[in-house]
Amino acid sequence: MATIITGQVLSFVRSPIDATPEDATKIHEALLIEDGIIAAIGPLADLRAQAPDAQIADHSGQLILAGFVDAHVHYPQTAIIASWGKRLIDWLNTYTFPEEMRFADPAYAAQIAARYLDLTTQAGTTTVCSYCTIHPESVDAFFAEAQTRGQRVIAGKTCMDRNAPEGLRDTAQTAHDQSAALIARWQGVDRLGYAITPRFSPTSTPEQLEALGALWSEHPDCLMQTHLSEQTDEIAWVKELYPDARDYLDTYEAHGLLGENGLFGHAIHLEPREIDRLHETGAAVVHCPTSNTFIGSGLFDMGGLVAKGIRVGLATDTGGGSSFSMLRTMASAYEVGQLNGTVLHPSQLLWLATAGSAQALKLGGRIGNLAPGMEADVIAIDLASTPAIAQRSARADDLWEAVFPTIMMGDDRAIAQVWIAGQPVFDAKTG
Repeated sequence: MATIITGQVLSFVRSPIDATPEDATKIHEALLIEDGIIAAIGPLADLRAQAPDAQIADHSGQLILAGFVDAHVHYPQTAIIASWGKRLIDWLNTYTFPEEMRFADPAYAAQIAARYLDLTTQAGTTTVCSYCTIHPESVDAFFAEAQTRGQRVIAGKTCMDRNAPEGLRDTAQTAHDQSAALIARWQGVDRLGYAITPRFSPTSTPEQLEALGALWSEHPDCLMQTHLSEQTDEIAWVKELYPDARDYLDTYEAHGLLGENGLFGHAIHLEPREIDRLHETGAAVVHCPTSNTFIGSGLFDMGGLVAKGIRVGLATDTGGGSSFSMLRTMASAYEVGQLNGTVLHPSQLLWLATAGSAQALKLGGRIGNLAPGMEADVIAIDLASTPAIAQRSARADDLWEAVFPTIMMGDDRAIAQVWIAGQPVFDAKTG
């Protein structure tokens, strides 16, 4: 059955980072969903005339926008989110690696995959790009769970052949072969996409990076995701492990792992050459603000990288990040921007969490915005979800002033309803 959703329907006509909010956005009265696709957007009367038998989902006064797109997550870290007090490398050894060992068990992987997608759906996130573990079972579990939900996700087997526990190491050959088998099984099936996934240079030998670079050249339609320049002690470690590399990014570039479909998480402490090469190759970077502050990594230079023309996505970085909520992530991005001299407007924050992240994932033509022909991943946000937010938004003189308190103080309680591929999958009224 067709569905008409009413409310303050927000669509982007261009990036509000490159234009004023007034020029970049439009507010509509309603949108029409048919067969999992946005069929039309505009006045309610027009849509009712177009689809007289459509079911009406009335969200008057609420904000209707594309589902959030989380461009960098680790679903296997769901159970260890908000673990106390470690820098990156200690955090990996103390919390992450022991937990990831458990994903050799397909039943445990399936349990956490379902839990993760439940939690993120309730927080309004409809697409994620996730690292799995070295175990192919962890990839199968995640894709299988997303497939049953009709959800668009990207994921990949994390590859590591050194500086990790024995139970979490593969080899250059098995990393290539297992990833190739997973690509054959999942890439392009339904709404699923594969990302070739070396964790980061310290946990891969040059031979493994070379093998994964070769794999990417064989499957250039896949994304390639990894980490880059997250912490200064990590960068020093990379220099020790790759003494001939010009910089951190060069450890990837030298092995065929830099290109337009490349996705580099964190990217905080970049050298000028790295910034230039990211721009020249068209690669994207992903801002992970709650993780960067929680683990003490540093301040992402949103203004500087955007000015260079680099595509930027936004991410929770679960579980190094401290929240499953993209609203909390937007609040953190705003605060980091304030500390780093870049003031982000509410429209820019919402764009980063939807269309911006979709573009970083090379999915901008399918998700991340509300427009005819786009896939109908849609959320309704209650702009008065708590008494504190309600009393502030009641004083607003325009939409952006009404939205901003929810960005800064909102969480999963603000998500009124979620549709994935046009199907209602969460309703705050019924749970």
